[in-house]
Amino acid sequence: MTHFIAFSDGRLEGGGLSLRCALGKGGVLPASEKREGDGASPAGVWPVRRVWYRPDRGPPPETGIPVIALRPSDGWCDAPGDARYNQWAPLPYPARHERLWREDGLYDLIVELGYNDDPPVAGKGSAIFLHVARPGYPPTEGCAALAEADLREVLKRLQGASTLEIRA
Repeated sequence: MTHFIAFSDGRLEGGGLSLRCALGKGGVLPASEKREGDGASPAGVWPVRRVWYRPDRGPPPETGIPVIALRPSDGWCDAPGDARYNQWAPLPYPARHERLWREDGLYDLIVELGYNDDPPVAGKGSAIFLHVARPGYPPTEGCAALAEADLREVLKRLQGASTLEIRA
């Protein structure tokens, strides 16, 4: 099992790596205080579930966790009152959702983290991913983000019981 730690000062460490990362624009909050849309990254230890990738933008990542090829019809529901809240949703989808097939490259690789998903609690926040960072590492909407090459190095070290800890 590999354990990575994302620190609020912009570092991610673990598996013999020390990398620059971005976290939420709302800072790092205790998971008990996290709310949908607050822009905060939830403090805690989150299991790594699976990785999604854009097959038209690169090869499948080398990793020990399940890999899913994204499709243009893949979405993620972020509507707290919906039955699919904080879960994959087929597009078009009637409730509020996020499109996973993005043009900006941020979701070319997405590591799904086990935050508020077992079971999802309405309003506690959805879709905490580890994904590709924007140039210059500006804050995210609550996720953790790395340069694509760094994310691929992290993926090589992930296994079924791996975790990502977000720490203030």
